[in-house]
Amino acid sequence: MGESESVKPPESVNDADAAEAEDFLGDLPLPPPSLDFLVFSLRSQAEVQLGLIHFGDEKDRPKPDLRLARHTIDLLAMLLEKTKGNLTIEEQRMLENSLTELRFRYVQAADSSAKH
Repeated sequence: MGESESVKPPESVNDADAAEAEDFLGDLPLPPPSLDFLVFSLRSQAEVQLGLIHFGDEKDRPKPDLRLARHTIDLLAMLLEKTKGNLTIEEQRMLENSLTELRFRYVQAADSSAKH
């Protein structure tokens, strides 16, 4: 895509949502696309789905969505498998460490949910 071409937002984003996001983000620079950022994004998404990160009051903490968390963890595992042999040592360690941590947290959340 050339510099003169514009990227169109997904059709599911309405103008009001886009304007609100623009107001909130203002002139904050976006991070460059990278494997690190992709892994960080997926890891954060899984942490939210596991209930490790939440926004708002403690009383508003949502229940973990184990099905969705498992899917996100599986996405990271697929990414590790598909990039095997093409990662730097640091990238591989970051991805493996993220998977190890998330899998451990998933088991904890599943055990906790089973007890309640």
